[in-house]
Amino acid sequence: MRAHDPAKRARPHTQATLIALLSSTGLRISEALKLTIADVTRDGLLIRETKFRKTRLVPLHDTAVAGLQRYLARRGLGSDDDPVFIDKPGRPLRYIAVKETFDRLVDKVGIRSTSARRPRLHDLRHTFAVRALQGSPTGRGRCGAHMAALATYMGHVNIYATYWYLEATPDLLRDVAMAGEAFISEGRSA
Repeated sequence: MRAHDPAKRARPHTQATLIALLSSTGLRISEALKLTIADVTRDGLLIRETKFRKTRLVPLHDTAVAGLQRYLARRGLGSDDDPVFIDKPGRPLRYIAVKETFDRLVDKVGIRSTSARRPRLHDLRHTFAVRALQGSPTGRGRCGAHMAALATYMGHVNIYATYWYLEATPDLLRDVAMAGEAFISEGRSA
């Protein structure tokens, strides 16, 4: 590889940028790996090949935009059809390479799971969803609208898939139960 090769110049930053993007957007790893240069727009990321074959636009926080722009400047822009995340010249980064890097990072920093399984890349999506739910506005109508918006943002086919994140988190489930109890017993929303 020549020194001016974009893949070589970007290699140290490729997986760091990808992992940061996953944790700041809640994207599925498959969606992120399928991103092309044309999918990076001024309005956000155009997710074309989703799990449920729906296209959606994922807006980005300013810090995510800045990180992605730094990476793309190092990587060098290619044609619109080129993958955003590359390993070798013109070749898309593969899932197994990202998984192996993530597993090494988890081991290196000593992250331990509270369950029998080790942390996974998909846990970044789960954490994003849980944090979004923890930031839900109060009140039945506002919380419901937040859930519907999050379901759309996450690319869920319906809101029930988003409720799973709520049920899978004891603290959130407790908060919902307490709000429900207050609503029923006192006739008001918590």
